[in-house]
Amino acid sequence: MEKYIRVGITLYKRVKKPLLNGKDEEIMVPWNLDTLKQDYPSNWRETVQSIEKYNGFCTFPEHLSYQRNYRGFYNLYEPIALSPIKGTCAGILQFVEHIFGEQYELGLDYLQLLYTQPMQRLPVLCLVSSEGNTGKTTFLNLLRIIYGNNMTFNTNSDFRSNFNSDWVSKLIIAIDEVLLDRKEDSEKIKNLSTAKSYKAEAKGKDRHEVEFFGKIILCSNNEDNFMVIGLQETRYWVRKVPQLEKLDPDFLWKLEKEIPHFLDFLLQRKLSTQNQSRMWFTPEEIYTPALQRVKTYAVNKVELELFETIKEIMETKELQEFCLTNTHAKVLLERAGIKISRSQVRKILEEAWKLKQYPNASNFTAYLYDHSGYLLEMDMKGRYYKVLHQDLERIYNEMLTV
Repeated sequence: MEKYIRVGITLYKRVKKPLLNGKDEEIMVPWNLDTLKQDYPSNWRETVQSIEKYNGFCTFPEHLSYQRNYRGFYNLYEPIALSPIKGTCAGILQFVEHIFGEQYELGLDYLQLLYTQPMQRLPVLCLVSSEGNTGKTTFLNLLRIIYGNNMTFNTNSDFRSNFNSDWVSKLIIAIDEVLLDRKEDSEKIKNLSTAKSYKAEAKGKDRHEVEFFGKIILCSNNEDNFMVIGLQETRYWVRKVPQLEKLDPDFLWKLEKEIPHFLDFLLQRKLSTQNQSRMWFTPEEIYTPALQRVKTYAVNKVELELFETIKEIMETKELQEFCLTNTHAKVLLERAGIKISRSQVRKILEEAWKLKQYPNASNFTAYLYDHSGYLLEMDMKGRYYKVLHQDLERIYNEMLTV
């Protein structure tokens, strides 16, 4: 007999939806009593009596001791279809080593925690590479096979949309070909990565608060600026993934056969790290040059260009102090192809660098490049700012902590 359930006062029918890969996906379709009577005209009463009844919905992630009926509530979290079986999983382990490289043991810890402790917060995992055939998407597809409907693939626009009811209660929220380069995107991911609850919103329905336990995984071909990551941010784990040695069209299928053995391996394995932060791993453990590359890119490029130009001139001329006006700074930046207003220059010099402008026009020595790139020294007069040699380190450090 087909499976019907009642949650609260609403009737549902559980059906198997066919997928393009030849497998089925079990989903719930809203039903009603009149339709059920049409389906079972002679014994609909017996069918109604056999229906499982629940007080409401809940979402409780669990893989090792899963319960569909959780204290009288229907658990929307889906059980994992594959069970642990003893055996070898050399292919998956080799693939994990390919993805995580020198952080192989940390990568195994991440996957083990994902499976054995799904409520544990974990860092935002970012897999990046400008090269093709690296296995980033294969890694996501492998997790999808393991966790089924508990994982979802989002697009950039899906993530930016206010309507999030289709992904906010998932264990894994993956975005392939990610480009979330707005400041608000970064803030949203930061908040999600450590949130205990989040506002779920669907079209035509009121927002409501749900418990949040999702893990965010981002993949991108852009190694520099797929998103804005502040230099003091500790919630991201960015790994540059190398190319696979060879292209195997059956690679994912071969890995899929090893999944039950891999799950058993994760159950038997001892974690190589201890819980030392709210995201388990310490910032030092998950630091990578790829992470630093993204962080450095996030620094204000205009500010960095002006700083590097001033530093270059001071080192070339062996200066202990460097004087410049707003116009002077504007000319130096235009030489580098950067168009900027004097008010923007003033904001950098006064607000960011905390320099004070001399109140009266005074004489000072200015340094400018001519058309051939030769550095000229000339006497000028104006209300200038003074950068001392000892200011350089302070300005640089403050610039990198924005």
